[in-house]
Amino acid sequence: MRNTAKLSTAVLAAGALTFGLTACGGSESTSGSADYSGPLVVAASPTPHAEILDFVKKNLAKKAGLDLEVKEFQDYIVPNTATEDGSVDANYFQNQPYLDDFNKKRGTHIVPVVTVHLEPLGLYSHKVKKADALKSGATIAVPNDAVNEARALKLLATNGLITLKAGAGTEATPQDIAKNPKNLKFKEVEAAQTARSLDDVDAAVVNGNYAISAGIKPAKDALVLESAKNSPYGNFLAVKQGNEKDPRVKKLAKLLTSPEVKKFIEDKYQGSVIPSF
Repeated sequence: MRNTAKLSTAVLAAGALTFGLTACGGSESTSGSADYSGPLVVAASPTPHAEILDFVKKNLAKKAGLDLEVKEFQDYIVPNTATEDGSVDANYFQNQPYLDDFNKKRGTHIVPVVTVHLEPLGLYSHKVKKADALKSGATIAVPNDAVNEARALKLLATNGLITLKAGAGTEATPQDIAKNPKNLKFKEVEAAQTARSLDDVDAAVVNGNYAISAGIKPAKDALVLESAKNSPYGNFLAVKQGNEKDPRVKKLAKLLTSPEVKKFIEDKYQGSVIPSF
């Protein structure tokens, strides 16, 4: 994507110290106050997050006096660790249950600023056209991180493919399945690999951003699709605690929830990504 740099985990790790000293907007100035003079550097998943940020950068940021720099990441870990250590100023890729779990397990201090959109989780298959056509013993790929796996199982339960034990919550695993009438098997893979696994399994539960990146149209292609109603899984702009008042962050938050961005999301993604404002 133009005007968007791509960093691998290894490259980021090698350059984190230098980058953190030069690019972090929350660094201290010689007077002891935070220095917000540089560009706002935001880590984002390529689709749709970086695409939305690029729209803001190209169409809205200059008029608002915001110097915005977008860094693409393919995984769900480095954007938070980079935000925590100051290698980037903010990130845009995750939802609240995922962030809560991440902060708890890794001791990070990331907080949400503003919720922008929802990417409905969906069940997809290259072998059947309806969920109830899945055969007994079929294998379903699910994300292997705690929150998205639980979310995937809830999607299957909501649509009658399995029944979860009472009390199974945001960390549910296949061990929390109470009833499995089709004797479905589950293959746990990284969230980014679920769409790529479709040729190797009978079906896969795929996060919306990875579905779109793979050329899948959630609103059209999903066998079953997560409901947007009362969903806790809206994706938001996030920063390290203490940086919420960064004037650059405030500007970006306002732009991300503007009528222009809402129209961009609705026109470009046609229901596969849904504005949350």
